[in-house]
Amino acid sequence: MDIQVGLRERKKAETRQAVHEAALRLTVEHGFDAVTVEAIADAANISRRTFSNYFAGKEDAVLYGEEELIRVLVERVRARPASERPWQAMRGAIHDVYREVGTPDQGWAARTRLARKHPSLLARQLANHAALERELAEVVTARAGTGDTGGIQPRLMAAAFLVTLRVSTHLWIEEQQARPLNEVMDEFLDQMALPFA
Repeated sequence: MDIQVGLRERKKAETRQAVHEAALRLTVEHGFDAVTVEAIADAANISRRTFSNYFAGKEDAVLYGEEELIRVLVERVRARPASERPWQAMRGAIHDVYREVGTPDQGWAARTRLARKHPSLLARQLANHAALERELAEVVTARAGTGDTGGIQPRLMAAAFLVTLRVSTHLWIEEQQARPLNEVMDEFLDQMALPFA
């Protein structure tokens, strides 16, 4: 039974990834406004109904890769050694993620450019980041051991970390990926870490 469940989950993950890749490719080729859910479903070789089982709309399909990275990042922060201070844990986690999934590629740059141009994608991306910010603040609070979930410093630290990642990613894109993204992020994170050191 466990083998069947594992196979089913793997198949779902593969389908979700295929739909995401089709959505991203079509959006880059034709523009976000010109792409329909039906076109994405056709390109992924699934029905419109099956698309709806995986994603609420084309925004979700396009941004899925980023959402997965966000989920993995939060997991990696939680898994970092308890001896690390919160900022160190977040920095270590982002490096862990890049070691696992590789450095961002043209698809990552394309998603970021698209989100900057299209209000509905930007809104969805901002909602994703707000959810991640809350989760990171909870992890920071747990690491600090204060139990103060409404504390200002954990929220500021989580927000500062995410803003640093966002701004460094935008610079990386503006530089046309001339340097590895993790190098740009480290430069920005070094500067941002000063108040938290």
